Order: sequence, then C-alpha cells, then structure tokens
Amino acid sequence: MARTDYLDDPDAPKATSIVIAASSFVLDDRGRLLMIRRTDSCLHALPGGRHELGETMTETTIRETAEETGITIAVTGLIGVYSNPAHVVEFSDGEVRQEFSICFRGKPVAGEPRDSDESSEVRWVERADLPSLDIHPSIRLRIEHGFAHRTEPYYT
Repeated sequence: MARTDYLDDPDAPKATSIVIAASSFVLDDRGRLLMIRRTDSCLHALPGGRHELGETMTETTIRETAEETGITIAVTGLIGVYSNPAHVVEFSDGEVRQEFSICFRGKPVAGEPRDSDESSEVRWVERADLPSLDIHPSIRLRIEHGFAHRTEPYYT
C-alpha cells in the first residue's frame, strides 16, 4: 500500500483516523544512525510502526525495529511525542491518518541489518550523510531531537 505524507499543506486531505505508532532513534558504537528506506514511500526513515493490542509502547518499538531492520534494540530513553495535526498520511486505500508517534532512543544489542517487506534498504548512516537523504520533515525533526540529547522529551 502506497503512502503520501503531508505537512502544513492546505490542500492535504482531512484525517479520517489516528493510529498510535512508535519509532526508534538508534546509534551504533560509531555514532551512525539506523535508517530504513520505506517500501511504501521510498523515503528514508527511522524504523517503527503501529502499536498492537497487548503491547507496551517500548515493546512496539523493539518489535517494529527488529521486524524492519533485523536489529534487536534495548530502549534507553524517550526522544518525544509527535502528534502534529498538520501532519497527515494518506494511504492508497483511502485512509488518511493524523500523525501520532512516540519516538524512543535505543541501542543495538543483537542482529545484522537486513531488508524486510516494509524496508527496501536498511543501513547505518553517518550523521554527515543525512542531509543528502530524502527524509520527510517530520522524521528529520525526530532525528534532530535525537542528536540534541534534550533533557526533556519533545512533545506537540
């Protein structure tokens, strides 16, 4: 299913749903960021996805990161809560979601990068290479906050 992200776009479709999601900001021991290239939009992104019944939010980010990247993580902190109603995601089936994602800080504990049904590319990215990647502004904000090591989580 294809997706299109809109941010501060007056022509964006109106949201019809909201789904709780989690994402992870994970650095390896060399300071490189774990990134995926999404199969549904071809954009680079942090790993993450939909919260499922019976899970804690930390379990969601651990599961989603492992599913999308092959990397098992331990959650070490909270980057922020992202719920900007001006960010909506339109899916090819007609659903339009308002953003609601909790971004966690994690550290890798096992595994090797590998692609999945949701990620056509998985790699450790040098910070200096991030500006050259096609990344949605909402994800760039999470990355910026992750590198900033804020004392308080970001929230909207």
